[in-house]
Amino acid sequence: MTATADGRLDPQYEAEPAAEGLDAAKAADDAGASDSASGAAASEDGDNPASAHERLTPDNQTPDTRTPDTRTLAEQTLAKATDHLLSLQDQAGWWKGNLETNVTMDAEDLLLRQFLGIRTEEQTAATADWIRSQQQPDGTWATFYGGPPELSTTVEAYVALKLAGDDPAAPHMRRAAAYVRERGGIAACRVFTRIWLALFGWWPWDRLPELPPEVIFLPRGFPLNIYSFGCWARQTIVPLTVVSAHRPVREAPFDLDELHADPADPYPSVPFAAPHTWDGFFERLDRVLHLYHRMPVKSVRRLALQQASRWIVDRQEADGCWGGIQPPAVYSLIALHLMGYPLDHPVMKAGLAAFDRFTVHTDEGHRWIEACQSPVWDTCLAVVALADAGLPKDHPALLAAADWMLDEEISSKGDWSVQRPELPAGGWAFEFENDNYPDIDDTAEVVLALRRVKHPEPGRIDAAVERGIGWTLGMQSKNGAWAAFDVDNTSTLPNKLPFCDFGEVVDPPSADVTAHVVEMLAANGQANDPRVRRGIDWLLREQEEDGSWFGRWGTNYIYGVGSVVPALVAAGIPAGHDSVRRAVRWLEQHQNADGGWGEDMRSYSDRSWAGRGSSTASQTAWALMALLSAGESGEVVDRGVRWLAATQLPEGTWDEPEFTGTGFPWDFSINYNLYRLVFPVTALGRYLHGTPELGGGVLVTKEKRRGGSWRTAELPAPPRLLPSLTGRRLSVRSR
Repeated sequence: MTATADGRLDPQYEAEPAAEGLDAAKAADDAGASDSASGAAASEDGDNPASAHERLTPDNQTPDTRTPDTRTLAEQTLAKATDHLLSLQDQAGWWKGNLETNVTMDAEDLLLRQFLGIRTEEQTAATADWIRSQQQPDGTWATFYGGPPELSTTVEAYVALKLAGDDPAAPHMRRAAAYVRERGGIAACRVFTRIWLALFGWWPWDRLPELPPEVIFLPRGFPLNIYSFGCWARQTIVPLTVVSAHRPVREAPFDLDELHADPADPYPSVPFAAPHTWDGFFERLDRVLHLYHRMPVKSVRRLALQQASRWIVDRQEADGCWGGIQPPAVYSLIALHLMGYPLDHPVMKAGLAAFDRFTVHTDEGHRWIEACQSPVWDTCLAVVALADAGLPKDHPALLAAADWMLDEEISSKGDWSVQRPELPAGGWAFEFENDNYPDIDDTAEVVLALRRVKHPEPGRIDAAVERGIGWTLGMQSKNGAWAAFDVDNTSTLPNKLPFCDFGEVVDPPSADVTAHVVEMLAANGQANDPRVRRGIDWLLREQEEDGSWFGRWGTNYIYGVGSVVPALVAAGIPAGHDSVRRAVRWLEQHQNADGGWGEDMRSYSDRSWAGRGSSTASQTAWALMALLSAGESGEVVDRGVRWLAATQLPEGTWDEPEFTGTGFPWDFSINYNLYRLVFPVTALGRYLHGTPELGGGVLVTKEKRRGGSWRTAELPAPPRLLPSLTGRRLSVRSR
């Protein structure tokens, strides 16, 4: 793993197209003859996103006089991509690409180590080098590649560099500080950033929203109990209640006066909103909670802190992390340390060791932190890709991956069982270790992957699939759709709290997760199950007026369409259905002039960016997967395939600095470094071999009896057409 000259993360490849028998420039010229919409949407600063062809085609490309047809190009491109993907498999059977986010992960790592007294000069220097490499020319930092400046990210990066010894008078520091002051200073930052600063006295605790640990006592069903938050939020909020109760302040090694908009008034008061508004109500409630903090009922506060601490410890995973993600882990370590856990306590040692495993060291000596790790997700996507590319179903790589995934099945109950206490355990998580929080999206894709493998012990596959399907069906929300981790986690109140300005804090159903579940169930012969049809109905209702779907966990409308269309077709919706046709037209209208597809993260905050941005390998593949499933085989598809061929790197993968995944739409963006490879392999495989038909036969599943016991039931294979949905006129809504 290396970093390019501008500091972004890249594999160690020469960035030039490597498609045999294709002059990339000629391909782009041919594609430019189309009047399809280009990716040149105007940004908030008036800039246009550059096309991927402009970024990737070198001036000295040697023209090739051969003009092989698109199918031959696809075969050549797929062969190299497949070989490369196989080469990345771990001996244990899994795949894992680096999960790249933004420099707040690295800045907070240094601040955590400063708070605990374990920061080393070597760690600091290597991390600071990475943070500097990500700074933009205007002195700011963004939350995704090519994104606009972001205030809180810039503040945290600046503080980390000052901790590393950077001189505030240095040009790169002066530019950053000037931007911070222009945007309102530290006072305008998000709450999380100001909490980190409060730990060192750079911001007063009294000027932060109060979060009392007594919330641990609120019963399920009571407004704002911890289970009304999404799993990632509750895992973060519970330790922060402990931190908020202690209000620790470590001696600051320097001041931050240069980051205040007005140093004479660094902590400006903000007037309350009107009392009849939610903002006004919660602001006044916060004032009451601050008063309670000064005079808590000591016995109640002590018991709340003890229960919160126990809740945290009980949810530490086998690898030492919490929830497999950075925010709960850092705050849990701080909270437990404040509760008296020494650094050499097994819980603390395991937690700190987990961060070592999240650390990436580049060849240039940079050090950066993954916010999470995605081996289960990457492995099931790789298996789907390789199987659809034509790899034999009993290939050793697929068998090794299947065995590893089978071993990763979760057999114990987690937080999801608070809402579904009688549901048997099952499913898969995203990470190496996260038994408390299996997720529905991973479970759906793992089942699709396992069904593509011809395993020597088919009974093991069948049993795991049966448990995964049973768990997934039990996690369906009331509206017929599926969320990522929880059931009916749709309250709007948590997002209204003054504390919750860091991104999405609830887990409502989404089109992409629901689509993956529908596709998985259809592949297992259950397309006509009433529960699946409720999911299909929900997807049809959720379609946007322009024919797209909102993408929750991938960017954005391209991901939504790329997820939903294959699912609908797999479940029996005909390719000629009005919903599918409108989605196809949307993709055709948003194909870039170079033949690819791309969508910038700004589409989450500005609808004019929907389906527009630099062409990327992953998003081009998503579009192709949707078009192919809808039966498209014309020039629009061929141009997409030729774009993939023209931009493939010699190693067999693609250059993709753009972020195409999300943690929170807009607020937290992700570059899954394996997306650029697994999805093109899937798309090219389906272009050459067609979409696999996994359904048919009879699937044995579980149904619950009235008395509470479980019985097996046989469900028929899915029909290719669902009569109740044929020709239906759709009532769509505008988001």
